[in-house]
Amino acid sequence: MMTAKNMFTALVSAVSLSISANAADVGKPAPEFSAKDAKGAAVSLAELKGKVVVLEWINHGCPFVVKHYGSKNMQKLQETYTAKGVVWISINSGTKASGSFTDNEAFLKISSEKGSKASHLIGDESGTIGKAYGAKTTPHMFVINKDGVLVYNGAIDSKKTTEPADIATSDNYVAKALDAVLDGKAVETAKTEPYGCSVKY
Repeated sequence: MMTAKNMFTALVSAVSLSISANAADVGKPAPEFSAKDAKGAAVSLAELKGKVVVLEWINHGCPFVVKHYGSKNMQKLQETYTAKGVVWISINSGTKASGSFTDNEAFLKISSEKGSKASHLIGDESGTIGKAYGAKTTPHMFVINKDGVLVYNGAIDSKKTTEPADIATSDNYVAKALDAVLDGKAVETAKTEPYGCSVKY
């Protein structure tokens, strides 16, 4: 007879396998999605073709997210690259049951208080977008080029800590990927292991 613990382990494994199986592959077309952002505007990846797009998985209760927002690192990246025409989309795939879900009003309020410069905020409570990309952590970062091809999937940077002081001495993989794409060059480090709090599907 399967114990409750074994059933839970099997369920977690099944969910992990499902997410991995659906994970977006670098070098291939990024999974399409359409959604309404927190302001009610329609956002479609297909309609963003011709623009470089960043997807950032977010949960403001996560200390790894706090590291990058409390230090203003994420906002500086958002501001720098949206000024260059990049579309930056912050996505929360947490569920209500997990406690990491924020409704649109709260998402907008918190993002405003944090000084977010993201182009769109999307609440993905169903996990549809997150699972399509295999988003594992907050933050988990993806860069999509103008042709709709995924060119980066992974961590924001090279130091897997919650310490803001580590930001200055880390390699920012997202900035390097964006610089390369905007210059028409190949992304040298296209895949890394994301770090942070787990996405609460």
